[in-house]
Amino acid sequence: MPIYALGDQVPRIHPTAYVHPDAVVIGSVTIGARSSVWPTAVLRGDDGEIVLGEETSVQDGSILHTTPTWPTVLGDRVTVGHNAHLEACTIEDRALVGSGSIVLHRAVVGREAIVGAGAFVGNNKVVPPLAMALGVPAEIREDAVQPGHFDLGVDSYVHRAERFRDQLRLLDT
Repeated sequence: MPIYALGDQVPRIHPTAYVHPDAVVIGSVTIGARSSVWPTAVLRGDDGEIVLGEETSVQDGSILHTTPTWPTVLGDRVTVGHNAHLEACTIEDRALVGSGSIVLHRAVVGREAIVGAGAFVGNNKVVPPLAMALGVPAEIREDAVQPGHFDLGVDSYVHRAERFRDQLRLLDT
């Protein structure tokens, strides 16, 4: 798997985390325990820091970047769907960022909130805990998510990462 230091910026990946061989991790990136980074995801911490908490999944094709001023921080048990783009934002514990969505500078997605597939959460936007952000630009529906709504999905990715770590093998064709 391509994991790169950039000068003195060296990724820190917990030994129980899973980074797929086709994902790319560069620079100031921290990946917490039992978290997973899936094929073709790119976490590029060249200008600043990217932090993934525990049991967080960054799914296929997603891009996480940062700026020199604002880090990109994902809490514990966060799910980032396929082909999402997160840059210089904060995603709090147990939130879900849907496939193809974009969350940009200084935006905050609250605990157990949802950013719907394809949604755009622009600069400085706040998605409150347990709310949904849907559309382009995202409109907020408060108190739309039940606590614990994502637990089964998060658990499935924690177990999937264990399976991939133990069983994935490249076949010669």
